[in-house]
Amino acid sequence: MYFGNLSSEGRGRPGTFGNCGSRWYDEGDWVNLTWEGIILKALFIGGTGTISSAITRQLAEDSSWELYLLNRGTRNKDLPPGVHVIEADIHQEAEVAKKLEGYTFDVVADFIAFEPAQLERDVRLFAGKTKQFIFISSASAYQTPLSDYRITEGTPLSNPYWAYSRNKIACEEYLMKEYRENGFPITIVRPSHTYDERSIPLGVHGNKGSWQVAQRMLLNKPVLIHGDGSSLWTLTHNSDFAKGFIGLMGNIHAIGESVHITSDESVTWNQIYEIIADALGVKLNAVHVASEFLAENGPYDFRGGLLGDKANTVVFDNSKLKRLVPGFTATVRVDQGIRQTVEHILAHPELQVADPEFDAWCDRVVGAMEAAAKFMKE
Repeated sequence: MYFGNLSSEGRGRPGTFGNCGSRWYDEGDWVNLTWEGIILKALFIGGTGTISSAITRQLAEDSSWELYLLNRGTRNKDLPPGVHVIEADIHQEAEVAKKLEGYTFDVVADFIAFEPAQLERDVRLFAGKTKQFIFISSASAYQTPLSDYRITEGTPLSNPYWAYSRNKIACEEYLMKEYRENGFPITIVRPSHTYDERSIPLGVHGNKGSWQVAQRMLLNKPVLIHGDGSSLWTLTHNSDFAKGFIGLMGNIHAIGESVHITSDESVTWNQIYEIIADALGVKLNAVHVASEFLAENGPYDFRGGLLGDKANTVVFDNSKLKRLVPGFTATVRVDQGIRQTVEHILAHPELQVADPEFDAWCDRVVGAMEAAAKFMKE
């Protein structure tokens, strides 16, 4: 086996077939090399959101990866050193194609695609330019309501309550067709409720995020919990999600596969809200409201978010992920992760975004529930 023009940190070209570490490269491929091994190249479309930001941070610390982000540059000020940015709007296909001329990647991951037309664009841009394309779908695409609360990757995909989930299903179907008919090297990843330090994980909140619920708790005002709060839910810290995701990157066994990445820990919504209140140092004042009532009364789209997702008990079987990524374990417990998030938000006033419209709506719902209870007693 022969490599030409090797340096301690440079570029080399295999003369016939080359092996460096556990990866093989055909004649004619140009690859980045160090004395430790081959440097793989990844491109993230997005890369600064709740899910992708943790992957970006962890990958930036891994010397075996060279990471590029393609985005509009609006949230890049906190990127770790060494991350390359290709500033462009992915929706401007011609502009992106021009900026990507001459690039090839080992992995391309799209974190912001929601409709099949966007994946059709990605196939046009990256067919023949990547060895793996990762699409971030959603665990809300699984059958709703479930015939079995234990979810595996074999659980049917069907969600009549949420257009978002149906669009994700259509995206998956399109990509699987491209894989079967044209060999486009796809991997489908299905996150469930993944959170980070910037937003408290909740079942019911307004359009401006989680802070207003925390503020209600601090003021000892009632907060709304959907249903009776006893359904099981799975929260995954984005740092744990990142470990599973990186294990799928460049993984030949993940090509053509769909995999969900979640914690193995399931807790009730009552427990989640108790943990939040405890982290805030207050006593929880909860009002339980039927999910159907919330979905049909008010300006918020709770039909999809509750009836099509959070109102259902779900427990994920992560056996497939653990086969593909040996040693994967989610290590951030729900109480630990939520406490870290609450502490971070309390220390960063810019994350404390008031939502008076949602606050007033909560007051009206609580008033309606109190009036109904009084009427039933008369």
